[in-house]
Amino acid sequence: MPTPNKTQDTASKNYYLENDNIYLRNVDIKDVNDRYYQWMNDPHVNQFLETRFIVQSKEKIAEFVISKDGNKDEILLAICDKKLNLHIGNIKLGPINWYHRRAEISLLIGDKNYWGKGIATQTIKLISEFAIFQLNLNKLTAGAYKTNVGSIKAFENCGFKIEGEVEDYALVNNEGISLIKIGMTAKQFNNMNKSEG
Repeated sequence: MPTPNKTQDTASKNYYLENDNIYLRNVDIKDVNDRYYQWMNDPHVNQFLETRFIVQSKEKIAEFVISKDGNKDEILLAICDKKLNLHIGNIKLGPINWYHRRAEISLLIGDKNYWGKGIATQTIKLISEFAIFQLNLNKLTAGAYKTNVGSIKAFENCGFKIEGEVEDYALVNNEGISLIKIGMTAKQFNNMNKSEG
């Protein structure tokens, strides 16, 4: 199975990953605009984010973006609609443990017009291919509240397996919610791609 076109400028840490519908690129300070601000403060969009407990100002968002710029251990990429050249969300690979060659994936589809259209699945697949084939990582992990069925399904669509459940991990409306731990090895990803090819 051919992998999507990927180019990486290692000196400036500029990343670009794409498929037919979306592309991923570095989040830039110019992305910190009204749209991004609204995503981070929309209770529907941020319901599964730990940042939901604090009102997010543009200054706070900008600090976060700047902290990830050039950070080889936490790669923050913008998810963009290829046809419209529109920033619709973010995905983060990291923290990366280079000794054990593993990393965590987290993502946000901020633009609700793109919910339920398979964008999360496409994004996870792109970042997984990049992590395994370009960065030589061996293990990818993620975590999702048990109620975040869409996110769990998107990871499963890309070959991730549910590896465990942590009961009462978070309190939502004073009720305990489990955390579902999800993971995939490079071997599992390669085997899945061979069977698809």
